[in-house]
Amino acid sequence: MMKILTPEEIADILRQKDNIQIFMHRSPDGDTIGCAYALCMALQRLGKNARAVCSDEIHKKYSYITDKVKKQDFTPGFFISVDIASTQLLGEQYKDYYDKIDLLIDHHGSNTGFAKCGCVDSTSAACTEIVAEVIRKMGVSIDRDIANAIFTGICTDTGCFKYSNVTAKTHIDAADMISCGADCAYICRLMFDTKSKSRIDIERMALESLEFYEDNKIALICITKQMIDASGADESDTEGIAALPRQVEGALIGITIREKENGEFKISARSAGDINVSKMCSLFGGGGHIAAAGCSIHGTADYAKEQIVSAAVATLKEYPEEQ
Repeated sequence: MMKILTPEEIADILRQKDNIQIFMHRSPDGDTIGCAYALCMALQRLGKNARAVCSDEIHKKYSYITDKVKKQDFTPGFFISVDIASTQLLGEQYKDYYDKIDLLIDHHGSNTGFAKCGCVDSTSAACTEIVAEVIRKMGVSIDRDIANAIFTGICTDTGCFKYSNVTAKTHIDAADMISCGADCAYICRLMFDTKSKSRIDIERMALESLEFYEDNKIALICITKQMIDASGADESDTEGIAALPRQVEGALIGITIREKENGEFKISARSAGDINVSKMCSLFGGGGHIAAAGCSIHGTADYAKEQIVSAAVATLKEYPEEQ
């Protein structure tokens, strides 16, 4: 059983450790990237060997964060995961580390507690909120570079502060990062108002696949490998597309199915109100937050669609007051 720690206790441990490797989750988003690099920079400020690793490539748009970390050559002896709810999210490349994580920091209520010790705070809108507190407890001054990383995590995991997970503390933490030098206007423009042509193309194709179920209460899009190839999109071009089906007026559950390798289909689910899509995704070994969760289904696109739509229909029946 994982030992539960406070941010202050985590800070105490990190001050004593060295040669630290920080894992991000596969298909990295702004929160896991912001967490890993902010923590890595803070550890390096203390004179420690630290690096951040990910099983998938990080998009060049995050270079304003990733370029600020010194590349260090060392043999890691202490392993941390950030913004990772289960070991499978480490990715196939790091499967040998599934049982070797010493410390985890996360904000997913579905976290499986796979590390030796850690902190899981599901009230935090972004995992970077927790990391920011750990860094403060470590006694490291949050400079512009660390602030940019933390602000990126906060703004991306809250949909630019419009999701229901936003709290007063979220705004306070974001304001604190701005006071430390974070370039909020640049980051928000880059994350939300700048799209590559390939992103526009894959978004158009995704919308053309839009289907509705249960009197339009469930909206679904499916992104195939053929669509990815035709658009020239890469992994990062699909980031944020999961929000599209839920934006349709009247849709209570939005589902995005994305074809991966070897018959795997990645499912992203978004909901309105208090509809728990994390519980729905847990039926397929996934999880996440109440209003935003994911899982994977193996088979064909039609099979994945049938399975997740059936689960979504059953989920809706549990919330007649929302309809």
